[in-house]
Amino acid sequence: MIRTVSRKRKRALMFKIIRNSVLVLALATLPARAETFDLDSTHTSIMYSLNHLGFSTSRGIFREAQGRLVLDETSPEAGRLEVVVKTASVDAFDVGRSNSVKGDKFLDVEHFPEMRFVSTKIERTGSTTAKVTGDLSLHGITRPVTLDVVLVKKGKHPITGAQRGGFSATGLVKRSDFQILGFLPMVGDDVTITIDAEFGAS
Repeated sequence: MIRTVSRKRKRALMFKIIRNSVLVLALATLPARAETFDLDSTHTSIMYSLNHLGFSTSRGIFREAQGRLVLDETSPEAGRLEVVVKTASVDAFDVGRSNSVKGDKFLDVEHFPEMRFVSTKIERTGSTTAKVTGDLSLHGITRPVTLDVVLVKKGKHPITGAQRGGFSATGLVKRSDFQILGFLPMVGDDVTITIDAEFGAS
């Protein structure tokens, strides 16, 4: 009788150990909770460049933007990015040219004060690279745009200790796709977008 009870207890103990081991393993392999980050506009540049009459490359920068990034390092494809840019914040590094870009031949900021990018697909292409496709709404028109994105660094901010992510991205937009037709074809149709951005944990 004593031997029988001992065997039962031994089986129960072994079952408990196995069950707890399986539970610990399952918890250890669960994906990390998705993190939400807000765009730090003071450490972000959203720049464009296009051909100017065949003589030079004309450049500009948008100085006001807001955005939010949802990121899960274990499943980057499930992430989401949304950025809103104030079109009137464009700076073409010359007052006259800036006013021209804001005018009705180009951005027409009076009627279209914002442009918005909302991701629809994130495709990981390497350990620190991805293609982010989304809908760009600009000049009253929405078209798909793909950005080539590089994760520069993710980790704790050395001063605040909060989680932070830095990214660079490039993409190409045809302004004629958005009915921005000023001075075509003398001024280039292809507009290169170059972005350097930091996101801080919400």
